[in-house]
Amino acid sequence: MKRYLIFGAIGPFVGGLLLLFATSYLSGYWMHTDLMEVQKFFVVMFKSLQYSYLFGLLPALMMAAIDEIICHIRVIKQPLRIVIVGVIGFVATAFLYSNRGADAGLVQLVLYGIVGLVPAVLSSWLASKFCKPVGPQAEQATA
Repeated sequence: MKRYLIFGAIGPFVGGLLLLFATSYLSGYWMHTDLMEVQKFFVVMFKSLQYSYLFGLLPALMMAAIDEIICHIRVIKQPLRIVIVGVIGFVATAFLYSNRGADAGLVQLVLYGIVGLVPAVLSSWLASKFCKPVGPQAEQATA
């Protein structure tokens, strides 16, 4: 249960922040940046935080379920599990978001892929630190 709480709390927050950064970067917002522009960015981020959780909670919980399933596979260790979850998050968000809009290319693919990669890797790593293994991996940890 802790795994789902970690993914649900961390994933939408970090994903929303990165999605806002990616869209603002692609729109050219960061070309001439000063302190007021950075302040506006964080004001918009906190105003849109409720929507990040509204639309990001279900994908975050889906990633938690994938992480939970992979956790029960005996031959997959913690670092490989984190990489697998990160790759799934990257691929899912890259193909979901990168083909939208007038511009579609490698920059959009990478930026939107990072929106899914970073929260998935961070949440999976935190879940591995705070969640006790159950099933086959619990037997290996005690042996």
